Amino acid sequence: MARKLVIVMVNTDPRNGEELGAPFFQASVAAAMDYEVEVICTATSGQLMKKGVAEALVVKPGSPKTVYDFIKEAHEAGVKFYCCSPNLDLFDMTEQDLIPECAGIVGGAYLIERVMEEDDVRVLTY
Repeated sequence: MARKLVIVMVNTDPRNGEELGAPFFQASVAAAMDYEVEVICTATSGQLMKKGVAEALVVKPGSPKTVYDFIKEAHEAGVKFYCCSPNLDLFDMTEQDLIPECAGIVGGAYLIERVMEEDDVRVLTY
């Protein structure tokens, strides 16, 4: 049975707040179920790892809970967040621009290796 979950946020657009709740909520639930969980933010979703971006977004208009609140809850549950390296150039970011919950920067080979070489990993994409 798989013990690890990798959530790849590649198609989720931060401009559409309603798309952002499910991946972080499911990451939190999986971590609470004692699975090792990683969320890799790449493409447009990579902006969520930049300080100030997720704090300004909500899943539902009028909600007091920001997307950053969802990220913090998932992180507190044990979820590890990563930013894909091309996002630094794409969104004019440096490592210092990343939110404290971001565990680091990974490249494409990291994701491929996790998926192809580890038998106990399952992947969800958003």
